[in-house]
Amino acid sequence: MMRLFGFITLIFLSLAVAGYAIGVYGFLPLGSLVHPGMRDVFVAHPVSTYAHIFAASVALLLGPFQFWTRLRTSRPVVHRWMGRVYLGIGVLVGGIAGLVMSFNAFGGPIARVGFACLALMWLYTGFRAYRAIRAGDTASHRRWMVRNFALTFAAVTLRIWLPGSMVAGIDAEVAYRTIAWLCWVPNLLVAELAFNRTRETLFPSRGW
Repeated sequence: MMRLFGFITLIFLSLAVAGYAIGVYGFLPLGSLVHPGMRDVFVAHPVSTYAHIFAASVALLLGPFQFWTRLRTSRPVVHRWMGRVYLGIGVLVGGIAGLVMSFNAFGGPIARVGFACLALMWLYTGFRAYRAIRAGDTASHRRWMVRNFALTFAAVTLRIWLPGSMVAGIDAEVAYRTIAWLCWVPNLLVAELAFNRTRETLFPSRGW
């Protein structure tokens, strides 16, 4: 029951953040709801910003359903095509654009290195997941996909840490240096700890 609740919560948060990003960046002026320092970076680099946001939204929309066992077993063709779009558009386009954005990220060098590492790890784990499934190694593929989606989920955790830092009264630029790492490193650690604790993934494997 707790695993099912966690899976539903993950879907809800992923869809909510993706919907927010599509709504805000699709219909409002670029950077209108972010810190002025971030807005300046976004406006100066609109192509990479839009490419990253919308591609990452695709990854958030599709990613959780790749772990839905019932869909994977009963609709394998749908699962495969969703995976191709997730990796080919969400991760590949989103990761490359995110890497480009990291060179000018708000928060200075520490934040830039944090986001660059996130983009590189996102691309690398996506490549390993693709290579594993092409080799027919489904167990390895699933493990790499869990790692990859843990990094995709950084889009959610970043939006949890940001308002939290604002409520705590921490200067935005100072907070962003830490959040550039906090939004993804703990996610990856949770995935690795789950691998060590059980053979099951973080997601329900039966019924759903």
